[in-house]
Amino acid sequence: MQEQQPHSGKSELLNLSLRDLFYKYVRFLPLFVLSVALTLFAAFIYLRYTVPIYRVGSSMIIKSEQPGSARSNDFEDVFINDRNQNIQSEIEILKSKPLMQRVVDSLHLQFSYYAKGKIKTVNVYKQTPFLLNAYKIADSNRTFTIKVKFITDQEFRINNEKKVFTYGQTFQNNDGVFSLTRNPYFSASKEYSIIWSPTPVAARAYAGALAISPRTPGTGILGITMITANPQLGADILNKLMEEYSSYTILKKQQSSDQVLAFINEAIANTGRQLDSVNQALLRYKLAHDISDVEKQSENYINNLSEADKEIIQQTLEKGKAQDVEDYLKDKRNEFAKVPSTLMLQDVTFSALVAEYNKAQLERQGLLESQIPETNPAVVEKTAEIERLRISILENLRNIKASISSTIAAIQRRSQLNQSDLRQMPVVSKELEEIERSKLTLEGRYKNLLEQRLTTEIRRVSTISNSDIIDRSYPSSVPVKPNKKAIRILAVLLGLGLPALFIFVAEILNDKVSTRFDIEKITTAPILGEIGHSYSNNVLIVNKTTRSMVAEQFRIIRSNLQYILNKSEKSIILVTSSYSGEGKSYVSINMGAVLALAGKKTIILEFDIRKPKVLAGMGLPKGQGITNYLVGKGKLEDLVKPVPDQDNLFVLGCGPIPPNPAELLLDPKVEQMFEWLRNHYDVVLVDTAPVGMVSDAMTLSKFADCTLYLVRQGHTFKKQIALIDEFYQANKLPKLSIIVNDVKLKPGYGYYGYGRYGYGYGYGYGSYYEEETPPQNFFEKLFSKLDIRRIFTKKKRK
Repeated sequence: MQEQQPHSGKSELLNLSLRDLFYKYVRFLPLFVLSVALTLFAAFIYLRYTVPIYRVGSSMIIKSEQPGSARSNDFEDVFINDRNQNIQSEIEILKSKPLMQRVVDSLHLQFSYYAKGKIKTVNVYKQTPFLLNAYKIADSNRTFTIKVKFITDQEFRINNEKKVFTYGQTFQNNDGVFSLTRNPYFSASKEYSIIWSPTPVAARAYAGALAISPRTPGTGILGITMITANPQLGADILNKLMEEYSSYTILKKQQSSDQVLAFINEAIANTGRQLDSVNQALLRYKLAHDISDVEKQSENYINNLSEADKEIIQQTLEKGKAQDVEDYLKDKRNEFAKVPSTLMLQDVTFSALVAEYNKAQLERQGLLESQIPETNPAVVEKTAEIERLRISILENLRNIKASISSTIAAIQRRSQLNQSDLRQMPVVSKELEEIERSKLTLEGRYKNLLEQRLTTEIRRVSTISNSDIIDRSYPSSVPVKPNKKAIRILAVLLGLGLPALFIFVAEILNDKVSTRFDIEKITTAPILGEIGHSYSNNVLIVNKTTRSMVAEQFRIIRSNLQYILNKSEKSIILVTSSYSGEGKSYVSINMGAVLALAGKKTIILEFDIRKPKVLAGMGLPKGQGITNYLVGKGKLEDLVKPVPDQDNLFVLGCGPIPPNPAELLLDPKVEQMFEWLRNHYDVVLVDTAPVGMVSDAMTLSKFADCTLYLVRQGHTFKKQIALIDEFYQANKLPKLSIIVNDVKLKPGYGYYGYGRYGYGYGYGYGSYYEEETPPQNFFEKLFSKLDIRRIFTKKKRK
């Protein structure tokens, strides 16, 4: 049964953990309400005096430019920066400080105007009652501040100087020469400050507040936002930024066109000079080689060679005929034969001689046919004439052949000259062609450059931006910081979270026993009962007439005790604790009283010899006691004292405190004393010294039937529960059970944290118990009035 009881208690506790958690924190409701009120007040102050931050936005599109089909792609690739825009590059340009410097210069943002209040300073861009005119700035690279404090609507002081200035009046200081111009649209407050920032510094600050990103990935639409304390300032910066970007892209394109025009003009001049030089070289080459028309001259050379070949062939044929005639005439077989007509040559002399020769042959042949003998003088004469003519013909043939050879040689010489000239023509033609090609190339380049110059000039005049503004920026009246709703929610959460965190940390750092669960999670020793905190001034609170909650809790423990003692008629109960102050004497006195009320003849032994408290707690005088008996100076029956107004309740005091209490308890008379007490009393309660400090309890434990081990809420350390578990597991103390003492309804422990044997402790006892009214301070009264657990308690009692 002892082993099952703790297990059952743990299960019950775990099943109610959420409820316990609720009651743990709901008891601190006033603290939570106060914390939330403070955080909401802090949020109000923060929202009231924090400078609001606004977000302004705009959008623009970056257009992709493709080279036109009519343009020269090669020329565009080399000279013109017309290509698909790299969106990320354009974003970096928009965020660049040089572009923002153009915006700062355009809007004159080097001067920033601030109105100074009691707590916060506000940027009053375009809302100032004046404008600062800077005639001279001493150091434009240095940031400086000019303070303007108005005395009247027209008079003011500069930088807290004594001299008073008015509108239009110049003033000079270390920063430069300035004046103020009245702005009639706004009235002046008391104090302003004007901050001059160099253009790079101002541009860096404004550019850092920009956020630029594509609205849709893969498109050229960009969203531009800016975080600023003045929405009108932010809107003007964004609008001017988009305009300056457009002007910037146009300027860059015009600069590119100017560079191209400069290059083209220089190229035209160089090409013109080169073209003039090539024309002069061509003229000189033609004159040097007597060239008018290469093709016609080549054709004439070829025709001359053909004609020469024909003439050579013809002359060669004639020469062959002459050779044939010569051979014919030299042949003896043809001595008296006439020359055939097929062998005739185109020569008059040769023809005449051949004619005479053939006539003479015919005449001789006629004489011979007339039967005139060859020796006839006429025949001999004709024969001599024929011989003479043959010799003449042969001589003529030699002359003809010589003439033909001379003619052929002359023709061949002319042909060789023509061939030489014709062989030179490819080289001349090639060189001439190269010169003419250079001329044509330069002429084409010159013409192309003229066309490109005209095209570039037209494009420069018609240059447009590669961006368009989609949405212009307008000032927003709704701040993004501070977010009132979020701040208030955060304040409420902090108001709830900080006390909860404080309570949680306090619980984590608490190393003392606070709940029954703190004991049960460390040891399996049974918990006999719980005793609440008593607000009575008396130690002995149990009597016949008391119906207080604490008295009833002692009665519950008395009932539970019978299960520990197994309804034994005679019993000795040892009462101890870990160290002093945990209520041993208090519990011993009241346990003795409640057992005496049950008809048990009970005696309480004041065995805490070092620090006795039993007699003092009962209001009895000190006298002889246990130590007197142990040293042989008294009898037990004489030393035992009855407790006034308490039937069946007796007490045996400690007596004088000895110098050696531990050794005194080892005396054999101790055993004799307990034997006598067991014989004369039903219940013996031994109020002994703390077991965690001295060995007295361990010495006396051999005489006890059970042990009541005191644990005091908020007093006993959790680590000392391990000592109890050690005693319990090793049976060093007989039938050890725990009594939880001084249980208070502390905030957060609920009516289930303690009071398992006395439910409802601390919520009004109604007709069951006499209700004790504890003293309350202001916070306790407030906690009591705001204790919403009363609702649940009332419902439960109903």
